[in-house]
Amino acid sequence: MTKVLVADDDPLTLAGIELLFANSNFQVVATATSGKEVLDSLASARPDVLVLDIRMPERTGLDVLRTLRGRGDNRPIVLLTGNINDQDAKEAMELGVNGLVIKASAPRDLLICLDSVMQGRKWFDQEVMQRAMERAAMPEEKGPLEQLSLRERQIALLVQRGLRNKEIAEELGLTEGTVKVHLHNVFEKLGLRSRTDLILLLTEKRED
Repeated sequence: MTKVLVADDDPLTLAGIELLFANSNFQVVATATSGKEVLDSLASARPDVLVLDIRMPERTGLDVLRTLRGRGDNRPIVLLTGNINDQDAKEAMELGVNGLVIKASAPRDLLICLDSVMQGRKWFDQEVMQRAMERAAMPEEKGPLEQLSLRERQIALLVQRGLRNKEIAEELGLTEGTVKVHLHNVFEKLGLRSRTDLILLLTEKRED
């Protein structure tokens, strides 16, 4: 039996997923309504796979994915979403998400996705994959973070969320000194002098 942690801030969605798993090879060992609850319950629940709503309070599903991958936790993660923009889909794929299911199609697709993921394959909603392929085929406008490494982008986005170096270190499983080195490299590559400059740059880009 595959142990699953399911996180969604909608009780009806949680109940629906538990009902969907009845008489399947998947057992819900823990549920959560926020990203923080997910991270707090991992040690005790010890799930084999996580199914996470991408929009939750106190850390989104994407935040949890980013945190766990930053800590070297590579257990399978499936994101569940009502809809997802191209930027979030791209970051999720770069971070190594294993599956992505649209909520409207979950009764049909979620078990298929989980079966594929537990066999070591990736599974993504067809519409999301089509958009990703179309985007990859188009000339891409270079954003301010394109010249950064994945780790540097992770740290830059956490700075935008208002986290300090110590909090970023805890989030990504790094030392505070390593965070400072990465952040110095971010400032150098982007020609910035402060955290405020970085936050303004990312905020302006998101508003464009």
